[in-house]
Amino acid sequence: MNPYFMSRFLNRIISINKHMKKMIGVVVAILLLSIHSSSAQKIVTKRPNIIVFLVDDMGWLDTSVPFWTNKTNQNKLFRTPNMEQLAAEGMKFTNAYANPVCTPSRVSMLTGVSAAKHHVINWTSPFKNNNTDNVDEQMGSAKWNMNGLSNVADIPFTFHATTFPSLLKSSGYFTVHVGKAHWGSSGTPGSNPYNLGFMVNISGQSSGHPQSYLGEENYGNVPLKPTIQAVSDLQEYHGSNTFLTEALTKEALKTLDAPIQQGQPFFLHLSHYAVHVPLQADSRFVKRYLDMGLDSAEANYASLVEGMDKSLGDVMHYLKEKKVDQHTIILFMSDNGGFSLSGKRIRAKESHTQNLPLKAGKGSVYEGGVRIPFIVKWPGIAQKGAVTDAPVIVDDLFPTIMEMAGIKKYSTIQSIDGKSMVDVIRKPAINNERTFIWHYPVKWTNTDGPGINFHSAIRKGNWKLIYNMRNGVSELYNLKEDIGELNDRSNYFPEILKELKSSLSDSLRKWSSPMPVFKSTNKTVPMPDEL
Repeated sequence: MNPYFMSRFLNRIISINKHMKKMIGVVVAILLLSIHSSSAQKIVTKRPNIIVFLVDDMGWLDTSVPFWTNKTNQNKLFRTPNMEQLAAEGMKFTNAYANPVCTPSRVSMLTGVSAAKHHVINWTSPFKNNNTDNVDEQMGSAKWNMNGLSNVADIPFTFHATTFPSLLKSSGYFTVHVGKAHWGSSGTPGSNPYNLGFMVNISGQSSGHPQSYLGEENYGNVPLKPTIQAVSDLQEYHGSNTFLTEALTKEALKTLDAPIQQGQPFFLHLSHYAVHVPLQADSRFVKRYLDMGLDSAEANYASLVEGMDKSLGDVMHYLKEKKVDQHTIILFMSDNGGFSLSGKRIRAKESHTQNLPLKAGKGSVYEGGVRIPFIVKWPGIAQKGAVTDAPVIVDDLFPTIMEMAGIKKYSTIQSIDGKSMVDVIRKPAINNERTFIWHYPVKWTNTDGPGINFHSAIRKGNWKLIYNMRNGVSELYNLKEDIGELNDRSNYFPEILKELKSSLSDSLRKWSSPMPVFKSTNKTVPMPDEL
């Protein structure tokens, strides 16, 4: 019974028989205490809100938060106080991984499946059936799922799967996507976040980067000159000086007012276009970096990072203001390693030096291309300021978020490769011996770099093997001793080399992973254990 009507009913009785007042007062106290206890129990057992704060192309070192044993000069270039706060309030993962480029990581996150298994092994074009592999003189293209993820079966060149947002939605969560989607090509179901379990979609489409970050340029929406990279849904900010990162943050927070007021748990996927190219300056922050002596490209990049960090701070402030911060989980991550190619409108430093001591960067199976910053804040569960070296990967987000949401029974079209991180979060001392596989049998860029184009890799424990499909050479590194992958140990540990070659080959065969062919012979590239 409503406490208000119960009180009126009891007061009516009291007015009839004043001698019962004392006794009824005791009864009222007991009943109200029972009601309060019941409400408190509901608060305690209420499912948590969950936010995935995803940054595009942010490197492991592109932050003032060190994810290594010590702070590097690269860390000192950036100002990310809100990441520092998040790390102080949550758990920092120093061995977190994604895939070499964006779409494979995004599909793995939503489905819990390894990229080598779901076959979306390169970034998907906004245009249907458009293979984004660059033409190569030596190699013919591997057959991969170039149209990305699909919730509908029998769509050509797609991976058909159940997404975790759809499961959250069916269990009562209010699901929101804001920002970059890039799960599928235009004209296929996976290009539309509404088809993948989201109840609200703002600016999510098939494109992989913004035409412009500037409100003054309408985020690329130029009259009579349409472009598929123009960011949609932000007409309110057209012509203003509102940077894209800020506009997406404002819109994301607006969507949370209703579920918070109604007491409905929400899942927010805030997926920033930052810090992807084009490297346009965020005018609120760029002067700081120019004054430090950085050239314009690096200053612009750093301003994009700080703008992203401000967004994180705005989200955290909003949650606290709404008094839901202690009941909201935040998972912060990047979708691949930091961009490390130099050239016009991109990084100004010498190529593949931006992520040192990690080797290479985006597009590579070396650590610079796949190791990412990752922080989890889970109030009351994750120990504040904790650090774990337990290896985790983007595939793990699916089962982790399902367990966080308390959803134990669910069915999926696909089998899940990821492992829940909840036990690691509860006990940060756990050093989980995991096996991870990266498979990139395509040509991402016309310029080969370390571990870029036609490479596979496997990490098992502290050992990592790199397989070069062009020449059949396998390299072996001990990451605990050699995080920069500088000292090939293949000649010193032949048994470990053999074991990892076998494990990698077995998995690629089991998953029918796409492989390129040699144009000269039209033969498929051999597996590592065949050489």
